[in-house]
Amino acid sequence: MAGREAGITDTFTITPLDVLDEAALASAVSILEAAFNDPERYGKARILSQLQPADLPFYRRFFVARRAGEVVGIGGVKAADWASDTHILYLSAVAEHARGQGIARALINARIAWVMETFGSGRLLVSTARSRRFARLGFRLMGKREAGGRRLMLLEF
Repeated sequence: MAGREAGITDTFTITPLDVLDEAALASAVSILEAAFNDPERYGKARILSQLQPADLPFYRRFFVARRAGEVVGIGGVKAADWASDTHILYLSAVAEHARGQGIARALINARIAWVMETFGSGRLLVSTARSRRFARLGFRLMGKREAGGRRLMLLEF
């Protein structure tokens, strides 16, 4: 998958994260640590453990965005272990110097496409402060605003 925004000459690609690629893994951890800036909840050890793939039924998959070989974004999707046919978008971030170039949107689209292609039907959840972005993709609001201005959103497919 590739993306290009108006006025941007650099392209980026979205691929699955290969945890054997130590440089990509280190970049992904660094991006997530900087974005979440909460060492107690999102410390390096926890992030590294979450980036490790897990297989069905409780899978975890991560996708990275690269521009000129540099990892500039990361986004995950995992199975909810508490509800069948339910998937969760999580641990998503774009490096500060690469924001505003459509990378986050491309990572969201790649993960949604992967879930739909892999599972065919179900539901996808995301907790987000950017509800309009997800509403445009067919997600609907669930419940009240969470702490920190986040909203739980659902896409059924």
